[in-house]
Amino acid sequence: MKIILPDGKSIDLPEGATSADVAKQISPKLAKAALAAKVNDALVDLKRPLSDGDNVAIVTFDSEAGKDVFWHSSSHIMAQAVQELFPDAKITIGPAIANGFYYDFDVERPFSTDDLEKIEAKCREIVKADYSVERLEPTKAETRAYFSDKGEIYKVELIDELDEPPSMYAQGGWRDLCRGPHLPSTGYVKAIKLLKVAGAYWRGDENKKMLQRIYGVSFPRQSMLDEHVHLLEEAQKRDHRKLGKELDLFSFHLEGAGFPFWHPKGMVLYNTIMDFCRVEHTRAGYREIKTPIILNEELWRRSGHWDKYRENMYFTEIDDVMHAVKPMNCPGHLLIFNTHMHSYRELPLKLCEFGLVHRHEKAGVLHGLFRVRQFTQDDAHIFCLPDQIEEQITQVISFIMNMYRVFGFEEYKIELSTRPEKYIGSIEIWDRAEKALENVLVKEKIDFQLNPGDGAFYGPKIDFHITDSLKRTWQCGTVQLDFSMPERFELEYTDVDGASKRPVMIHRALLGSMERFIGILIEHYGGALPVWLAPVQVQLIPVSDKFLDYARTVYSRLIDAGIRTELDERAEKVGYKIRNAELLKIPYMAIVGEREQENQAVSIRRKGEGDLGAVAVDSFIHSMLEEIDRKK
Repeated sequence: MKIILPDGKSIDLPEGATSADVAKQISPKLAKAALAAKVNDALVDLKRPLSDGDNVAIVTFDSEAGKDVFWHSSSHIMAQAVQELFPDAKITIGPAIANGFYYDFDVERPFSTDDLEKIEAKCREIVKADYSVERLEPTKAETRAYFSDKGEIYKVELIDELDEPPSMYAQGGWRDLCRGPHLPSTGYVKAIKLLKVAGAYWRGDENKKMLQRIYGVSFPRQSMLDEHVHLLEEAQKRDHRKLGKELDLFSFHLEGAGFPFWHPKGMVLYNTIMDFCRVEHTRAGYREIKTPIILNEELWRRSGHWDKYRENMYFTEIDDVMHAVKPMNCPGHLLIFNTHMHSYRELPLKLCEFGLVHRHEKAGVLHGLFRVRQFTQDDAHIFCLPDQIEEQITQVISFIMNMYRVFGFEEYKIELSTRPEKYIGSIEIWDRAEKALENVLVKEKIDFQLNPGDGAFYGPKIDFHITDSLKRTWQCGTVQLDFSMPERFELEYTDVDGASKRPVMIHRALLGSMERFIGILIEHYGGALPVWLAPVQVQLIPVSDKFLDYARTVYSRLIDAGIRTELDERAEKVGYKIRNAELLKIPYMAIVGEREQENQAVSIRRKGEGDLGAVAVDSFIHSMLEEIDRKK
């Protein structure tokens, strides 16, 4: 039979051949790295027999699909280990997640640290045994009977909800309900580590039973696990919640769970980013607006949020009319557009807003600045002609890329997200919008991954996932194409022929949530922010009280030049003050004593570099302003 490879070439294989045979024929190296395969775009086991004319792409750990297969298979190894050690434990679900996997268990008592060590040791035994992993396809009745006999009530619940024939995977006499695919054997996992235990409600419903969730991670090489563990340890040191407290940037309080309180230094950082964004938006032709935080129910019904997003919104009653606190800025921008008739000559019209929005998040998922209930979005909406769509989206993509470079993010991946289950508008409009976004990415030769079903309810989108210094990815920027909102709000413009026509709306955010982006920045730099972003750029340190007057003079000159400076007037030793400035991650220290006073100079110490020597105050100011202007 003939098998088609991703490059369009074909290879001949005997009947009954598998994707593993394809990998072997391509190269021994690929055969060793192969984990699964995409056959006609469907992810399947390496062992599954192929048919004549199949399109086959081999999946390795280097791909997202490969990691998903590897980590989901590892969750099965962990579940088998748990049930061998704790036979009464009931299994639920165990998916792959962004950086590893988890599995939820119903057990009589919570797992302890000692339990975790025993489970990890048992995982290694299962890996060493190299059990073959086999796919089984019994009938639904047979599958239900198997799990029912074992008292696996959660699996029975899942089976009863299945519309498709079930499948199971078996390894070493242990079985689990799963659609797969999986690794060919447990021995493919060369390194595994269990990270922590947490509570989790069955199906995320706080009215259902609390389960025990074990998180873990695994790799095909021990060296990869060692590096990952190192990065996890580094991430703990860089936790923005910890650094936010140590650097006195922000805080959270029980009086407002999920609502950040910004301290003076935090506001300096916040406003520095905001001021920069405002300048760049003006340069790019945007006009800033501001819309109300609370708007009435009728508006949210018209926009579709009432039907598709209501569970994430907050409500209040004003003058006997239900109002909602806005979760998004777009409806207000539509109202502004509609305040008067526009000519085609005015389009594209770019309206931007640093809009404060509120979204209801369950208490259990709140996480520092990363998951809050109130945040500011660098939102904008571009109202354009249909033939301007691709040009405008291209400009937005370029804008986003340039912004990331300024903040120190050079690596990112791009996803094209398509129509979700809950959507507004016709399928024809969605197909048209999705094609327009894809055309831009292809035309600009931008690599992207398809993310089916993850679009906004009003339109498909292009999402940007930046990579930080710890190799983690964060979804920040987004570009969304919307034909539905202009229809719902009856937006119109007068075309060249005098006829009234419907504009197209492009939603976009560059940084996304300002709060979340600041959290990412803090962890990316470990709190040691670039000079232009640092809340305090210079710590001025007199060696003794005798030089306080001179220090105050230098302080005034730095402040007048626009350099954010603090003067440490405490009656402490110089060494103590230097260590304190280092802990506060202040980029520069300017030390003044007798020699500096005589020469109208300062002795400079740079964080991470040490002493740089004495320079004239004017020279220091000049070099600082240059560095700040370069955004370094």
